[in-house]
Formats: sequence, structure tokens, C-alpha cells
Amino acid sequence: MRPVDPWIAAAAQEIAGRAERELEALVGVSSPSGDVAGAEEVLAIVAALLPATAAVRRLPCSSPGHAPDMVADLDGTGTGRLLLLGHVDTVVAHDAHRPMERSGERLTGSGTVDMKGGDVLALGVLRALAAAPQRFARVSLLLVCDEEWRTAPFAHTETFAGYDCCLCFEAGQTDEQGNDEVVVRRKAAGTMVVEGHGRSAHSGSQPDRGANALLALAEAARVVAAQHDPAGPEHLTAVPTVLTSGDAFNVVPAAGRLTSDLRADSERAFDAVLAAIPGRVGEARLEASMLRVWPGMDAREAAAPVLAAAARALGRPVLAGARGGASDASHLARAIPVTIDGLGPRGGDAHHPDEYVLAGSLRPRAEVALATALAALGR
Repeated sequence: MRPVDPWIAAAAQEIAGRAERELEALVGVSSPSGDVAGAEEVLAIVAALLPATAAVRRLPCSSPGHAPDMVADLDGTGTGRLLLLGHVDTVVAHDAHRPMERSGERLTGSGTVDMKGGDVLALGVLRALAAAPQRFARVSLLLVCDEEWRTAPFAHTETFAGYDCCLCFEAGQTDEQGNDEVVVRRKAAGTMVVEGHGRSAHSGSQPDRGANALLALAEAARVVAAQHDPAGPEHLTAVPTVLTSGDAFNVVPAAGRLTSDLRADSERAFDAVLAAIPGRVGEARLEASMLRVWPGMDAREAAAPVLAAAARALGRPVLAGARGGASDASHLARAIPVTIDGLGPRGGDAHHPDEYVLAGSLRPRAEVALATALAALGR
């Protein structure tokens, strides 16, 4: 096994030496999606951790009512433009927020692995490159404030079109043998909503004068579930997740809403699910639409030379992996063909009270991120 490139080894040691303290600072702030004050506080900490040569600008967030997103730019004397990507929002509400605490190898706290741990590594890569300006023309760090709950179109794809590579710092992973993996494939993700429109009536004295929206939506849920085909050509998963209907126990429900989660290799697969929803069930009317659609991502071919060069620099494999969850990397991949995700630390239980990062993964994942960044820049 070849030794790790000396510059990468030294820079990764520096990143890992600071990572736990920086992660504790970021996780110490509760920053659920849509909370402007929380986002601003996290971004203020980030600004304090940036290299002195970074120029900070703010871009309007994709989602109205959110804090502006942050971009930190470094200009160098070399060639190649690299985008580092992360998000500072979490799914955890203020009353459920957990500051970081260490238990053995686990750094447990809200947003540790999704994705403030990745933000810390991205910051470390930016600082390392700031000390080597000859290696790049520009490196930009983009941190958004609305990744977890965004339904609006992603606003920044064209802003960074023309960059040579995008590295996204969602959680890292390994294969079954423990080899480092990054993510170059993601499924498309969609949220489908079916609105039910019926007619109310007293459920005891005149139930048949009503048109039951709940029963119509229950039929729609059955139709959605029937489209579920994970072994099929598009690997489609179609899962009804939320059904709300009715206002009183003794009234035929006149309205309601069904929400379903759709995932597939391509967003085109969602069209068949939409088309399968009947317009009427009995006397109740149904209207189906997509609340959000995130594209799929397949950067295997474009990323292969970069991962091969990164593996040579590390003296160990860096494998191309896949993941079913959605990420902003999929949006950027439409404008930046070499888009590689999963460069954050390893951990687990994302969106769960016991969410954690493995402390022992910080240094090796920093090595992977640094090696991938240098390979993408051709250095």
C-alpha cells in the first residue's frame, strides 16, 4: 500500500484536530429549516472559521422567508474551479434540539451527520486550499439554509455552471469491506400530493348525502402503493406517507390531503404515478400534483478519473457508491458533470434524536475529501 500524499496527510491532521470543536459550535445552535435567526447564527460561526483570504457574499435562498445562503470564494493563481457544497439547516425543531455530546466514538447531537459534520470538513478543505493558491483558480463554498424542507426550485444551478467539479459533503460511507466510498448516483425524489374534494353531511342521520373525501383518498393511497416497483426498470418506490381528512367525528369528510414519497432512477417515472390517480372516486373529486421534484444523479463516468487519481494519492481505494436519499448535489450535477457527493464524515441516525458522527472517521474522510479535491483540480 502506498503512503498518503504528504500534503494531504498534514492537511487532514489539521482538519481533524479542529473538527470536533468546530462541530460542537455548529451543533450548539438550533437551526431548523426556515428559522432565520438560527441560520444567521450558524453562518456567523462559519464566517469566523473561514480563511482570512475568503470573500463572503450572500445569495437569495431558493425558499422564500429563509436566511440568504452563503458563498465564500477563494481566488488562486492556478487553474480549475471547484465548488464545495453543504447546508446548515436541520429537520429538528427547537424544542427537540440536542447540543453535541461525546459518548465513546460517537459525537451525538442534532444535525451532526446531516450535515454539520460535512460542513466542518468542507471548511477544513477550504482552509487547506487557501494555503496553496497555486493549486486552483477559484474555490467556492456554498452553504444553503433550506435543503431539508425545500419545495421551490433550486436557485443556484446556473450560478455555478462552468465549474470543473462540485463536491458535496453529505455523510460518508464505506463498502462491506470497509473501503471508503463516495456517492456518484442518487435517485430522483418526488413529493406527490392528492387533494380530495367531497361533500359534507351528518354521518349519523344522512351519511349517504355526503361524498366522503377520506374514502376517496384511501383509494388514492391504494393506487399509489400499487405503483411501487423497486425491482422494476426505474427502481420506483411509491409510498403513501401522510393522510389528513375530516374535522369532526360525526361529519362525512368533505376535504382532505394525501402525501406520498416517490423515488426512482429518473423523475420521468413519477408521471405514471400521477396518471394512475383517478379523477373521481364515487362522487368525490381528486386532484394530483407534484409538490416537489428533485432530479436523479448519475456521475459515474465523469467522476471515474477523479476517483482513480484520488485513490493513487491516498494509496487506498476510493469507490463509487450510490444512495437513495435526495441531495442538492443532484441539482448541481445538471450543470457540473463531475459532481461527487458523500464526502462528509461517517455516522448515522440522521433526522433522529440520537443522530451521530463517528469521531474516528473525521481524519480519513478529510483525507478522501482533500484527495478528491486535488484530483478534480488536476493537481
